[in-house]
Amino acid sequence: MKLPPLKIGQFTASVPLVQGGMSIRVSTSELAIPVAECGGIGTIGGSSIPLADLQADIRRAKEATKGVIAVNIMFAMKNFYEAVIASIEAGVDMIVTGAGFSRDIFKIGKETGTPIVSIVSSPAFARLAEKLGAAAIVVEAKEAGGHLGTDQALRDIFPEIRKVVKNIPLIAAGGITNGYEMGEMMDKYGADGVQIATRFVLSEECSVSDTFKQALLNARQEDVTLIKSPVGLPGRAIRTPFVEKLNAHLDEISVRKCLYKCLKKCDHVYCISERLLAAKDGNLEDGLFFSGENVYKINDILPVREIFNQFISQAESVYREGSFQPVVS
Repeated sequence: MKLPPLKIGQFTASVPLVQGGMSIRVSTSELAIPVAECGGIGTIGGSSIPLADLQADIRRAKEATKGVIAVNIMFAMKNFYEAVIASIEAGVDMIVTGAGFSRDIFKIGKETGTPIVSIVSSPAFARLAEKLGAAAIVVEAKEAGGHLGTDQALRDIFPEIRKVVKNIPLIAAGGITNGYEMGEMMDKYGADGVQIATRFVLSEECSVSDTFKQALLNARQEDVTLIKSPVGLPGRAIRTPFVEKLNAHLDEISVRKCLYKCLKKCDHVYCISERLLAAKDGNLEDGLFFSGENVYKINDILPVREIFNQFISQAESVYREGSFQPVVS
């Protein structure tokens, strides 16, 4: 059955698929534009890049597509509010935010008419986000790549949050690698859409180094591990020489001087901006390669259009509108 559209605030995506916002410079307009052109929500990673560069990338995307363009900005960033305002001034359609929780962001969203999408990992924060004015909520579970707010699996945590979020779209995220899983989350669990990140790194349009893509493409299940992040949250990444050193000899990589000063609070175990940029450029020795738990299930690099076609056809083969029956507590 045909998938329903995803409406967030005043914007409608004809395909209920959100591309996760990956920083630093992993999710740029080069990826967000084709995602939006395919009917999904294209997301630019807005953390830890100069605001002028962020605004230029947003404007580039908005000029190239009539589709929906979002920016993902971590609350943990020192310039969080400045990045939010800069994104809105540049014409972004909506703001997606996680890695901490901001109450003030909803006031900014209301004053500027900008939908705010909260990434949460618990029923309490989901309930609070809806109460404060979130236009949609992304439920991100332990299977996701990057910074994690829970150790619970998606299929365990999502039903509990579905019980408390009543009036706005609820989007499932973490470990989804194909359309069958997308259809399952919508049909069986009542998701209004899904957010996918790692699958889009393995697209032709993603602008990271080919070495980055090959590292994910070659990853086995046992190559995906948890690391300690200076942000103060655990992170999920590919096991590389840097990760092995991080886990075994912290003193060898401790930061002596902070060059980026990007985080509100940083434990300075290492510079996450430096390591993520190294990964983006393909430095296997020193880079931090964030990845979802199920990356080992992905075995090809495809154009964004083909990824969409596969997800839609697979999801529609299992999705049945109206089949989800909410659990009454």
